[in-house]
Amino acid sequence: MGYVSAVPVPQPRAARAAVPTGGRRSLAAALLLGALGATVVLLSAGQIWAEGTASVGGGSVPVEADGGAVTGVPTALAIVGLAALFAVFAVRRTGRTLVAALLALSGAGAALAAFLGASDSAALDAEAARISGDTAAAVAGLTHTAWPYVTAAGAVLILLAGLFALRFGKNWPGMGGRYERTGNPRAGRAAAAADPDRPEDLWKALDRGEDPTHGG
Repeated sequence: MGYVSAVPVPQPRAARAAVPTGGRRSLAAALLLGALGATVVLLSAGQIWAEGTASVGGGSVPVEADGGAVTGVPTALAIVGLAALFAVFAVRRTGRTLVAALLALSGAGAALAAFLGASDSAALDAEAARISGDTAAAVAGLTHTAWPYVTAAGAVLILLAGLFALRFGKNWPGMGGRYERTGNPRAGRAAAAADPDRPEDLWKALDRGEDPTHGG
């Protein structure tokens, strides 16, 4: 009869320190939502948001304004949110909570700005005044496209990414265990002794602040 060993099989260190399944899913969801939302905002903010006509010389000419002319807030906040999304992994504890809150606020602010811009006519009036040369010119037949609402939808995705980070961020990994709390790289193995017959080893030892002429 064979014997069954009672000694537990050691598990790899990475397996023991693995992120919980729920943490991995929320991490993937936040990354997807944040990156997708920022992309949607940046692309849709460059599209035409408003259209109309302006009277020039007894006739009318079409005028239009893109999202950047209406408001630059969604674009700016999308960039802030994208930076905050990746900064979440560079900090821990309170810092991570603060960055996650910034991510959520960026999404909320961008969504609000896009929603307000959906009914704004100031950009078209300014364009009409530029074309006609009349500072009092106003746009006729003003219409708005769906792009402001697409921008707002993308901003909501950024907001959701921030909420995921606030709720589940404590279970997410950091940027890795390469650095200790002192901020110095953790040596994987002791440096090999310098070989006095190899000039490159001598230079490397000097770079490390060692005395290559002193035997260990």
